[in-house]
Amino acid sequence: MGAALIYVVGASGSGKDSLMRYARERLCTDPGICFAHRYITRPAGAGGENHVALTEEEFAARCQARLFALHWESHGLRYGIGIELNQWLGKGVTVVVNGSREYLHEAWKRYPELLPVHIEVAHDVLRERLLSRGRETPAQVEKRLERNRGLQSCGFHGTVIPNNETLDVAGEALVDLIRKCSGAFACA
Repeated sequence: MGAALIYVVGASGSGKDSLMRYARERLCTDPGICFAHRYITRPAGAGGENHVALTEEEFAARCQARLFALHWESHGLRYGIGIELNQWLGKGVTVVVNGSREYLHEAWKRYPELLPVHIEVAHDVLRERLLSRGRETPAQVEKRLERNRGLQSCGFHGTVIPNNETLDVAGEALVDLIRKCSGAFACA
């Protein structure tokens, strides 16, 4: 039996990390579903996701050794998904990946069976979330919002999960999608 590769994307502030954490907690006992950790050149504990922190040098060495199935750069950080992804898929495990919208086309080239899932949030809700977290200045928030508009105008092929309500509403939609896709190469 095949496995699905679910590639979750969304703007910073869309709630992607919270939704993936929600789904991970709900599906943690299912041996047929795995959430891949990202390797990131960001200190441990920084940001909203449980990741493996690497220095720039460590990341470069792993790239050179071809230890990443997927890797990209965004906002001055480098991100990677380890080659263990291929073993999990080969064993029939559905793998959920925290991806990048800008890297989606490259990921699709490498994994044509990939199912993109876009966490979408209303523009005003996104602005409010970005401002409330206090990581960026209002000007930086506007820059992120403009970038989001540009990426949205490119169109999206895949499943869209709106995240404008409470965490459990969108979280359950993501859980249902992952369960539906578990163990299948294609799901719609």
